[in-house]
Amino acid sequence: MDDQAPLSGEACPAPETKVAWLQRPEIYPDQPARIDVVETHMAWVFLTDRYAYKLKKPVRYDVLDLRTLAGRRHNCLEEVRLNRRLARDVYLEVIPLTVDGDGQLHLDRQGRVVDWLIKMRRLPNERMLDVLIARRRISAAEIRQVARTIVGFYQASPPLLIDGEAYRRQLAEDIQLNQAKLADLACGFPGAWVRQLHQAQLTFLAREPELFQRRAAAGRILEGHGDLRPEHICLEPEPVIFDCLEFNRRYRILDAADELGFLAMECERIGAGFVDRILFEIYAELTQDRPPQRLINFYKTFRACLRARLAIRHTQEPHGGNGARWRDLAADYLRLAERYKP
Repeated sequence: MDDQAPLSGEACPAPETKVAWLQRPEIYPDQPARIDVVETHMAWVFLTDRYAYKLKKPVRYDVLDLRTLAGRRHNCLEEVRLNRRLARDVYLEVIPLTVDGDGQLHLDRQGRVVDWLIKMRRLPNERMLDVLIARRRISAAEIRQVARTIVGFYQASPPLLIDGEAYRRQLAEDIQLNQAKLADLACGFPGAWVRQLHQAQLTFLAREPELFQRRAAAGRILEGHGDLRPEHICLEPEPVIFDCLEFNRRYRILDAADELGFLAMECERIGAGFVDRILFEIYAELTQDRPPQRLINFYKTFRACLRARLAIRHTQEPHGGNGARWRDLAADYLRLAERYKP
């Protein structure tokens, strides 16, 4: 369908029509010279000079259904609400994509709503933590500032009433799911290696029930960010932490040591192993909580296997791109899991 053509009747424009129209610079209020488009497995992001506009894909996964207009609106509102916890001035509003009486598309105007977009302030790519690490331009002082921001967020989070045994069972279920997916012969990983990595995690859970009970009783299990990676941290004068996991609260319920260990692991993977020490030093200084190293290593192993599973999932999607690249990334994560194995 021609993106310039009007839409007849009550027809809803196809996703490709919306995407084509949203790539036109003249429709945006800041009149950018060009539009850059970033596609993820759940959204398209349209970048102007000053803003980013995110359009959700009408997709369905086991834990998320965005096939309806109402479902996409709810997801957009939740993403804005949750991300304002750590990126308040970045997530600006949810705006409608509408069709007028002549069948023409409009951005944030009166008319029949055919979709919703999140409008965000565009962040400087050169100040992203992963970019700074790659360019070896990140300092210990900047990491300390990031750590204080994260720990301050944890300290402001309301305490959760959670049973340590239930939390431990949920971890066991997640470990078993990771193993099942990675044991698929299509992944190409040695079955014995995959089993051994995951059995070590399950053995740790069985051996240390009191440790998880103590973490829960002390209020260390909280609602965190859920996807705390270097590419989701921008080093502005005040660190901005964005793109949290918005679609399932259960995945945001975790141990503070788990989330910090995940960030440390991801930083180490791309060349900044020193981040681990600083994160946990600041965390201990501000909270007086010193999680044992064996617990941190368990969480890192678990997260590395989870990231390997998610990398492999990309090879099974219709537009998975370079399957070899995703398998190589999964193998890198599994080698990290081996290094941390409890």
